[in-house]
Amino acid sequence: MAPACLRIHAKPRLQNSRMLLGLSGWMDGGDVSTGTVDCLAAKLRARALAEIEPEEFYIYSFPGSMEISSLFRPHAKIEDGLVRVYRPPENVFRYDQQHNLILFKGKEPHLNWTRYAEAVLALAAELQVTRIYFVGSVAGVVPHTREPRLHSSVSDERLKEELQQYGIRFSNYEGPASIITYLTRLARHRGIEMASLVAEIPAYVQGPNPICVEAVVKRVAGILGIQIELDDLRRSRQAFEKRLNKIVPERPELAALIKKLESDYDSDVFDTMGELKEWLERQGIRLD
Repeated sequence: MAPACLRIHAKPRLQNSRMLLGLSGWMDGGDVSTGTVDCLAAKLRARALAEIEPEEFYIYSFPGSMEISSLFRPHAKIEDGLVRVYRPPENVFRYDQQHNLILFKGKEPHLNWTRYAEAVLALAAELQVTRIYFVGSVAGVVPHTREPRLHSSVSDERLKEELQQYGIRFSNYEGPASIITYLTRLARHRGIEMASLVAEIPAYVQGPNPICVEAVVKRVAGILGIQIELDDLRRSRQAFEKRLNKIVPERPELAALIKKLESDYDSDVFDTMGELKEWLERQGIRLD
């Protein structure tokens, strides 16, 4: 039985379906997680399927400064004294019947991970999903002049051989868990395969990163066996690269750092994160 927070709007007939998850929050650096899902949903003209109602999953009134508290509040728009928009967090499922694909874009929950995960897996069971992918991104030591690396954690050893064909590396990590790690363990117990695909993106590039969005969309589309036209993403990437290439020579310390990152990337060296963090802190940029 579906939890009360799950609202199902359509019941398409899907066969051997897959689900792709994207979440804003901890693993959405450069808007790669939500940007990938948005891009695929638009290009596949995915249709409304379901939503998770937000009330029990988010903290709206968080103690602290206005700058911190504002990160937790719903979005509003007021024009000439009239409230035009009040938008709480959205957790929306869409589907593409041609590719037997369900796309989910949501906001990482602050509370009640168990019920949130139950809502995702209840819909998966309803539509006979056999595999779930999560796409995300984290700040790392990859320069913007190179392809972002993709790292994965999986619910089952059997998935690793398949993902290795796409150049996926496998994670070694110990520390604070994400809801995706929890969901991966839970999916395994429900008989659903699950894999995370997390891109390592340039830590020194702040805000949306069209370079990494394009790279990840291409990789994910290949894994899903989907052919889509990417000219618009390519143009966005090229324009962004042009702006970066204009800025970098004006900042010699940044240019030297990027050259070091390129050398380490090409040599497959992974020991420069400490140096990168120190440089970012001097610029007033924190990775946490």
